[in-house]
Amino acid sequence: MSIQRTNFFNKSWDEWKDFLINNAIYIVIFSIISIVVIREPSFISIPVLRNILTQSAVRLILAFGVAGIIILQGTDLSLGRSVGFAAVVSASLLQRPDYAGRFYPDMAQLPLFVPLLVAIAVCVFFSAINGWVVATFKIHPFLATMGMMITLYGILSIYFASGAPGPQPIGGHDTRYVELVTGETLRIPNLVIIAALTAVLIWVLWNKTTFGKNMYAVGGNPEAANVSGVNVTRTTILVYVLAGVMYGLGGYLEAARIGSANNGTGFGYELDAIAACVVGGISFSGGIGKVSGAVAGVLMFTIISYGMTFIGLDQYYQYIIKGIIIVVAVSLDAKKYLKKV
Repeated sequence: MSIQRTNFFNKSWDEWKDFLINNAIYIVIFSIISIVVIREPSFISIPVLRNILTQSAVRLILAFGVAGIIILQGTDLSLGRSVGFAAVVSASLLQRPDYAGRFYPDMAQLPLFVPLLVAIAVCVFFSAINGWVVATFKIHPFLATMGMMITLYGILSIYFASGAPGPQPIGGHDTRYVELVTGETLRIPNLVIIAALTAVLIWVLWNKTTFGKNMYAVGGNPEAANVSGVNVTRTTILVYVLAGVMYGLGGYLEAARIGSANNGTGFGYELDAIAACVVGGISFSGGIGKVSGAVAGVLMFTIISYGMTFIGLDQYYQYIIKGIIIVVAVSLDAKKYLKKV
């Protein structure tokens, strides 16, 4: 009887090679973090951890939105512009009454939830169109959402320029709004609490509802899901609608977090969200992905970004490193898919 090798250090060369290939992205990320810690030991501290968690909060909410679309073998290039639209709408409706450059000079103070609902409604509307176009006309999500990205930027810019002060950054936020987003509850940043609650909600939707089961079924094999009685068109549109909800919430929070909003807000956010999902194991091959993966991917990317800035690395080099990580992650994802085929 042969004795199986169960010891981690007693692997064959092929086993080691597979281990290194399958975990290459995590090895690269861990190496980068180690370099940061060696150069600046103060990186490991409570204040830094709080900053990382706070910066990760909105990114995580956006990642949850696009993650469902990736599970459907799609993508969403309009994410950043949707977030920007939500941020501009929220900021324009939630300015202090005494602020000189109000977008709507004669508008009374609104309850905080009203602009949130408006921001979500705007994002859901455009995301639903994306889902409908993809599901009905079988257009590749890359092309459909790229068209929406351009369209959204045009509409957003028109709205941004229509305010009383003209096309200038929208600031002077209502103190209630700022406190809600940037304040703390029991010494925990409100943004972190909101992100955690959102993670719980998404986990329930993905794992404990018919909607979640249908999403994974459609992502894994649309034809088989259709034969099994799943309404593929309806499921696809609902996934995009859920993404719109996440974008609207993310934009509402982001405007208060950064202190202002303009028609450039949200630029490039889609790349960070998609990259974080892929690094977290949410596969473009479809039907594969976990909430914990999205959380891990966002945290790793935020740690890397914050760490490189912490040690003073030039932003251009940061782009190069992020780009390499994305290429490696996508390549490994494709390799795993080819193995299954």
